[in-house]
Amino acid sequence: MKEENIRPCCQASRADVEAGTKKTKASKVTLADKNVKLKERMVHLPGGEFLMGTDDKDGFPFDGEGPVREVKIDPFYIDSHTVSNADFKQFVEETGYMTEAEQYGWSFVFYQFIAPDPEFKVQKLPQTPWWLAVEGAYWYQPEGPGSSIDDRLDYPVIHVSWNDAEAFCKWAGKRLPTEAEWEYAARGGLEQKKYPWGDELMPDGEHYCNIWQGKFPRENTEEDGYFGTAPVQVFPANGYGLYHMSGNVWEWCSDSFAVPGRPNNPSSKVMRGGSYLCHHSYCNRYRVAARSSNTMDSSTGNMGFRCVTDHLADF
Repeated sequence: MKEENIRPCCQASRADVEAGTKKTKASKVTLADKNVKLKERMVHLPGGEFLMGTDDKDGFPFDGEGPVREVKIDPFYIDSHTVSNADFKQFVEETGYMTEAEQYGWSFVFYQFIAPDPEFKVQKLPQTPWWLAVEGAYWYQPEGPGSSIDDRLDYPVIHVSWNDAEAFCKWAGKRLPTEAEWEYAARGGLEQKKYPWGDELMPDGEHYCNIWQGKFPRENTEEDGYFGTAPVQVFPANGYGLYHMSGNVWEWCSDSFAVPGRPNNPSSKVMRGGSYLCHHSYCNRYRVAARSSNTMDSSTGNMGFRCVTDHLADF
């Protein structure tokens, strides 16, 4: 079962839906000249050698999680949490940027967030019926027309494609992390542990991440306190002071997705960390070594990102 599909069923790709082409061209965003915007939340990591990947029996070998190998990382700075709605709102207000979800006119929304008989158009995916292609869903209207982020400014921005994330990074004077940088950061200084805090999912019975509890996709008991996304700094940070390196939202990385022995697809980009829709019964990809991918123009209600930079500009 584990080797049938690289992309887990808590994700959806724009390639799965025939819904026309973009309505407008992508907005142009220029690189920040000197200043690194939103630098106050960045954490410096010293770099060095670490053991990347896993050979654990709970892993997905077909995803290319293994073998365990030694990787060297240069020093860098990383956002302590994912880019929030407030951050992205500032970006859009300063640049006029239009996301790809807006250009296509739709994005993927989890079915339980939509009214049974919505006034707007939805399209189901036969293989993953819990994903709906919702007309008018984008970062500011996460569940489609009538919804908003007004009371969720400290939540992670969602419905952002890899291209959207890249545009934000250019504006901020930053970049997306490499997959190796992301995993090094997620491990928080621990070696070959399953999660950013250790090997036990719930130390002392406490929740350390936002994932699905109950029977997916019908019942979420919300034992961790959240049905959908959670604010960007809710659960305990890892040893490096980084929040939500497991669960909440998938995070884009700069790398193209590659698995040894299979052709590389440059249009498919790496995603790490899992999301609030991950569940041990089918998608335990909230482990540190777990990996997935999606196409560069895809956007869903459980995909976000955080930024890195090699140095902080003085200003």
